[in-house]
Amino acid sequence: MDFDKEYFYKEFVDREDEFLRAPYNPEIEFYSTIRMGDVEKVKELCKDSLVDKPGLGRLSDDPVQNLKYHFVITTALVARYCIEGGMDLSTAYSVSDFYIQKADKCKRQQDITALHPVMCMDYAKRMKNLRKHSVCSKQIAQCLDYIYEHLHNRITVEEIADYLNMNPSYLSRLFKKEVGTSISDYIRKQKLETAKNMLVYSDYRPAEIASILAFPSQSYFTEIFHKYVGLTPTEYRKANFQNTLSKPED
Repeated sequence: MDFDKEYFYKEFVDREDEFLRAPYNPEIEFYSTIRMGDVEKVKELCKDSLVDKPGLGRLSDDPVQNLKYHFVITTALVARYCIEGGMDLSTAYSVSDFYIQKADKCKRQQDITALHPVMCMDYAKRMKNLRKHSVCSKQIAQCLDYIYEHLHNRITVEEIADYLNMNPSYLSRLFKKEVGTSISDYIRKQKLETAKNMLVYSDYRPAEIASILAFPSQSYFTEIFHKYVGLTPTEYRKANFQNTLSKPED
């Protein structure tokens, strides 16, 4: 695990006491939303001004420089999340360098604030296109969009098929052909990936995570998590916490 990433995240969340409670820690939701390419939700999350963000820490006595530092941290984390989501290193770091250099030339807080949503939307759109280019048909691209936008709900094939005005059996066959796995397995995998992030970067108990991600029960969540990850949720959290503590000594 990247120590700098976890450290910056912890410090950032510690300053978010006045942030409206999201389904799980707001910073992780923010970065994960960009990684998933959910453009509309990213646009909504970027409505608040970076300057007016509650509890923004002071990294410099100069207001403009302080905002630049926060912009750099945010951009670096966005790049890393997108790399984890499948963006190639060259693209992720090139885009990061581009926006950090633009921020460095800014003379006013307003300019940095205006640049922030542009950077976030750029990454989100690239991730959305990346995800869609991995499939062939418009229907399956729309199906993936629906899944990513409803991970906190119970999702059924029939529900998705109804949304897309498709026959459920045909949708299932088409999805398997293009994505290489069944719709239910794909949904389960995405929920588990989200659960892994929540276990490492939030204080939510496994029972709460199971509820947030709409698993039928905590016992089912624990069983499925162990089957696919090889550890129980509690063991996974403990192992990653220990790895984080030992990272600086490596």
